[in-house]
Amino acid sequence: MARTGRRPGPTVTREEILDAARRKFGERGYDGTTIRAIAAEAGVNQALVHHFFGTKEQIFIASVDFPVDPAVVLPAILDGPREQFGERLARFLLSVWGNPASRAPLLALLRSSTGNEQAAAMLRDLLGKVLFSRVATATGSSPMRVSAAAGQAVGLMLLRYVIQVEPLASAADDEIVALLAPAIQACLDP
Repeated sequence: MARTGRRPGPTVTREEILDAARRKFGERGYDGTTIRAIAAEAGVNQALVHHFFGTKEQIFIASVDFPVDPAVVLPAILDGPREQFGERLARFLLSVWGNPASRAPLLALLRSSTGNEQAAAMLRDLLGKVLFSRVATATGSSPMRVSAAAGQAVGLMLLRYVIQVEPLASAADDEIVALLAPAIQACLDP
């Protein structure tokens, strides 16, 4: 009689699904990849993909090793007066970039995207289709303005935490917020 349930020994199914997702997202991009294609690539059924990761967006976030879940953090950042959005976003970014554990995967994404077209395509999809489009819709800003605000923020974070340019590197968070928040707000406001 055949045994039912989980196979004995260590399970590698989750990692195999994640590897398959990385390949599919890298080949086809976010829009061109389906849960069905990921499941087929991993040799599992779709229900197992949903079991481990939930939605297509959640497996995409996991496959690029993004340190935060946009479905969780964006509502908190977007909640509140529109004229204070720049400050909320600046404080959030400082909390993520200021933590070495969450900064490491961001740096890996940025470094990978500069030398690898598949990694660049995955990062473009993450930013454009998952993050920027939601912020644009929620704030009533154009995707161009959201991209410009992100450019301001990422540039400052790289100078502060990676290149460690002084006096940005040693400035208090409140000083950085006072500089960055108005720049983000100015990009988003028509």
